[in-house]
Amino acid sequence: MPCLNAVGILSLQEEEDVKTSASINEQLGTTTVLWELGTLYPVADGPEIREDMTRCRELAEGLANEAAGCIADLDAEAVRRVVERLESIDTLLARLETYAYLHFITQTGDAAASALLQRVEELEAVVGKLTVFFCLEWNRMGEARALELLGEPPLRDYRHYLAAMRRFAPHQLSGKEEELLQELKPVGRSAWNVLFEKLFGQLRFGQRGRTEEEVLSDLYHSDWEVRKNGAEELTAGLRDNLHLLTHVFNTLAAEKMISDRLRRYPSWDSEINLSNELKDRTVAALIEAVVARYDIVHRYYRLKRRLLGGGELFDYDRYAPVPGGEEAAIPWEECRRIVLGAFACFSSEMAAIGSRFFDEGWIHAPILAGKGGGAFAHPCVPEAHPYILVNYTGNVRDVATVAHELGHGVHQFLAAKQGYYNSDTPLVLAETASIFAEFMVFKAQVDLLSPRARLAYICQKLESIFATVFRQVAMNRFEAAVHAGRRRQGELSAEQLSALWLESQIPMFGDTVTLRDDYGLWWAYVSHFLSTPGYVYSYAFGELLVLALYAHYQAEQEIFVSRYLTLLRSGGNGSPYELVRPFAIDLDDATFWQGGLELIDQMVSDAEREVMVIGNE
Repeated sequence: MPCLNAVGILSLQEEEDVKTSASINEQLGTTTVLWELGTLYPVADGPEIREDMTRCRELAEGLANEAAGCIADLDAEAVRRVVERLESIDTLLARLETYAYLHFITQTGDAAASALLQRVEELEAVVGKLTVFFCLEWNRMGEARALELLGEPPLRDYRHYLAAMRRFAPHQLSGKEEELLQELKPVGRSAWNVLFEKLFGQLRFGQRGRTEEEVLSDLYHSDWEVRKNGAEELTAGLRDNLHLLTHVFNTLAAEKMISDRLRRYPSWDSEINLSNELKDRTVAALIEAVVARYDIVHRYYRLKRRLLGGGELFDYDRYAPVPGGEEAAIPWEECRRIVLGAFACFSSEMAAIGSRFFDEGWIHAPILAGKGGGAFAHPCVPEAHPYILVNYTGNVRDVATVAHELGHGVHQFLAAKQGYYNSDTPLVLAETASIFAEFMVFKAQVDLLSPRARLAYICQKLESIFATVFRQVAMNRFEAAVHAGRRRQGELSAEQLSALWLESQIPMFGDTVTLRDDYGLWWAYVSHFLSTPGYVYSYAFGELLVLALYAHYQAEQEIFVSRYLTLLRSGGNGSPYELVRPFAIDLDDATFWQGGLELIDQMVSDAEREVMVIGNE
């Protein structure tokens, strides 16, 4: 909700924000598309939350008093009972965290919502300190004994979860050190990320005081002046807050540097690779393969320059629509029809699950003052259901975003049957489900269009793929440079960060798109760098894996659908290597990544062919 001034009255600018957002929401039919958090808790200030916070702490204290110091002496059945109790504690904590975060993210300026989120994060730190003993003792256990326990029937359901936990054993600190780090969590990375969310939730751009989402949408406008003005407004807003954003980025880079040093991680991305259950060489092969095919991007933007009249392209022209596409706003109900229709063509089960998100209040869609930007799907807890947040402005990209997040949501819904621990999917496979959903929508729509509209749609999809594959890898190269620079020379200035940003982005576009100096500031609004360092390559992984999976789908149809839904139901109960094995995919084979890139190259050829068809009309 909008912030009030000292006497409780909205400022003139805030009143204008509310009117503008309300008009957009009314036109698109999203005014009432709000999530219902009652599945979690009736109200934010009710006794249920207070009681669960107390119970969560008491359960953690009871388990610590009974089991701390004893794990090495337990048999498999007793270990299972401890893990089940831990899972119930973490599930209750996740319910509290989910509610507090979802309640906050739609009203980032509300003091009470922020305070609740802070209290829950402080509880997380307390509970983490009390329960960290299990991870420490399990990872200190001898390899032979651990393997013996994992081979026994009582631990069958938790075998992968416990085996995966031991991957972090070499990077584990002493008990007291781990407890101290747990206590410091509320004032660590999460606190800085909340500050970032608050800043962008309240930040307004340009004379009209628009939100981040509204300004970014200008970059997709057909009018050059609108795109240029939107870019200038975004740059100005970032520049006005650059001192704060630079400090946040440096602080979290330093926090990671210290953590990596203490935990003896050999590289800045070692932790994220372990979390994704990927070998370093697998990630390196992915990144090398993508960087080696930047020529695909160059080739496409030479084509786009012709389609837009042959003039110089600037960074704010990257997503300019190709003439011939449908530019009318897409109402929410039409978005629903498009997405669920594509799901139904693939699987009636997927469509049925997807429809529940629309029908049962699992989505928050309108543009609101104070609402966090971007989009996400939150898995919540198995006993409830996932929630989706989007900022719906009615363009084709927003329809793709809804499909993307609904893909996550269906995945999370199906994986919930694995239980809280085993439903937690590695990021790279989580992105596979969402990107596959996007691709289904694209394929369902493209053949229904006229040649000119089809060309525009293919170009829009290519640019989306470029943003997912090539841009994310370019951002990975930026992150690598930032962390290397922060460790080598200390705090980095805004100018240095901007230089590293341009150095990482220019190779992707070559001489086909001119990146202005102003564009150098645009690292400052990418939240993934702060919340989950190293995360971004997961998008490229997911996109290229989806292209391979879709080729399997075209060849196998019904057999593939069954296997794919089994993959989604498996959640995180297996490594990425194990989970994709039924599709005969070898993630360590460099030609696998090259094959996905060849399919993107073929889509550029499709766009070139459509140009020839139009030229012959």
